[in-house]
Amino acid sequence: MHELSPATHDLVPMGLSLLLGTMVGWERQMGRKPAGLRTHALVCLGSTMFCLMTSYAYSEYGGRSMDATRIVHGVVTGVGFLGAGSIMRQEGFVAGLTTAASIWMVAAIGAAVGVHAYWLAVIGTLLALLVLEGYRWVERVLSPQQHDNSE
Repeated sequence: MHELSPATHDLVPMGLSLLLGTMVGWERQMGRKPAGLRTHALVCLGSTMFCLMTSYAYSEYGGRSMDATRIVHGVVTGVGFLGAGSIMRQEGFVAGLTTAASIWMVAAIGAAVGVHAYWLAVIGTLLALLVLEGYRWVERVLSPQQHDNSE
C-alpha cells in the first residue's frame, strides 16, 4: 500500500476543515451576521492546523511529558476570547451570542478534523446547520413578533 506524503496527508483534513467551516460561515454570511464566511472558515481551518501540529510537535519534542490534549485546550480557550468579542450589549439587549456559539462550534469541528475524527466533524457541521437554520424557523413559528431580535 502506498503511504501518503506528510503534505498530502495534511491536505485532506485541511481541505475538509475549510469546506465544513465555509458551510457554517456561509449560513452566517447569508444572515448578515458580524462573523461570516471568512471568520468561520479561518477559525475551523486554524483549529485543524493546531491539532495537526500536535503530531509534528510530538515527533520533534515528544516523550512522556507531551500531552496532546493541551493543544485542543488552547484552541478552546483562544476561540472563547474570539467569540466573546462578537457579543455586544446595548440598552438591555444582548446581540451576538449565536455568532459566538457558531465560532466556538466551528473550532470544535476543526479540532475534530485535526484529530482525523472526520465523521464527528461532518455530523457536528450538519447539526450546527440544523440549529442555525432549522431552529430559526422554529423561533419564527413560536415567536413571530421576536424573530428579528433572535441573534
